[in-house]
Amino acid sequence: MPSQRWLDKKVKVVCSTHARGFLIFFLTNVFKHALLKIIMKESVLHDVKKKYEPLMKKYKLPSFSELNEEFEIEKIQDHETDFILREVRKSVGEKVGAFLRFLETILNPVVAPVFVLNSLKNLSNQDRDLIKKNYEVLVELEIKAISLDVEYDEKSEADFISKAYKKWQEIKPDIKDIIDSLRKAQETKEDKRKSYLG
Repeated sequence: MPSQRWLDKKVKVVCSTHARGFLIFFLTNVFKHALLKIIMKESVLHDVKKKYEPLMKKYKLPSFSELNEEFEIEKIQDHETDFILREVRKSVGEKVGAFLRFLETILNPVVAPVFVLNSLKNLSNQDRDLIKKNYEVLVELEIKAISLDVEYDEKSEADFISKAYKKWQEIKPDIKDIIDSLRKAQETKEDKRKSYLG
């Protein structure tokens, strides 16, 4: 009769062999699944681009890649829809809304983060005027985007996308300047604080 030690050794070898086999099987399937997911996502994105292309030509819209670069519209591939322009407009609207809230926080800092409050003290009147001007542009776009949620119209969606893209290209340098001004104002605040501390 085999000893207990010999049996324990054999059980460990068999278990470790099965464990290795299972691990290889598991990792192979996980890798296949991840690769399949990537391929399917690329395929879906390709289909979305193909659906967008005739609409781009029909309404003289910016290219998919231009819109994607500015507004991350590739995420519309996660939504199955027959209304591609609506989904594109929603992606554009998300970015417009985000920057609108950002500028609104600066203009009306009731519940603004502390860094915004500190930076506001060091903004020039020219910076404040630039913020107000761009805020108004974003408000106009936001209202138009909201109105398009009430009733779908393909041409109106296309007009909004085109107008929003053009307006964004116009105000983007101003937005960069505003962010730079806030950063500089924050740095000025930090420099003053350091000089007080010695």
